[in-house]
Amino acid sequence: MGVQLLVPIKPLHSAKTRLRGGEIPPGKHAELVTALALDTVLAAEAAERVLRVIVVTSDPELTRRFRDHGVEVLADAPLAGLNAALRHGDGVLRERLPHVRTGALQADLPALRGGELDGAIAEAGAERACCADRQGTGTTLLLASSGAPLRPSFGPGSAAAHREGGANPLRGPWESLRCDVDTEADLRTAARLRLGEHTRALLRDEAPELLDRWAGCPDTV
Repeated sequence: MGVQLLVPIKPLHSAKTRLRGGEIPPGKHAELVTALALDTVLAAEAAERVLRVIVVTSDPELTRRFRDHGVEVLADAPLAGLNAALRHGDGVLRERLPHVRTGALQADLPALRGGELDGAIAEAGAERACCADRQGTGTTLLLASSGAPLRPSFGPGSAAAHREGGANPLRGPWESLRCDVDTEADLRTAARLRLGEHTRALLRDEAPELLDRWAGCPDTV
């Protein structure tokens, strides 16, 4: 049986603030955050080892967009940050299917490939595990051990915190799983890997000069 993945997303007005002030039009920030998250979730759903993906958010526009794509959305409770949202979602899922392992996936992986996510889940086996971001300090994927609570420790230095909490570090060469997007430079790196269709379409419509300058970006998705 596969993994149930929780994808927490902040309200659009407060999400991905470090992406503001760049070359992408400021009026398109919410659309960009939405596109990043949609590409992440849809890629995760395509992974063979993922049983289901559940978005955790209380943003009404995000809720509408994901439900339009057939994705289940849990309301963020108690509106107390990322780890609280994940603990809430983990509790809901463990009540439904207590023997199916849960995981947390960050919502800013627009170049994610399902095969790389499958590879990380396979390497983890049934053990608690985490995948660090490109810098090695943050966490893009956290997997609980089978039948155990998720116990998230996201925030600055989360990779070390998760390892200290017993998570085995996953060391495979999964560029798309490690490429989270916090800045415009991160987005350029993700573009060179290959962006998902929603993020690429937004950039093509709103900032085509960026794609022209980012040499090596593939032209198709």
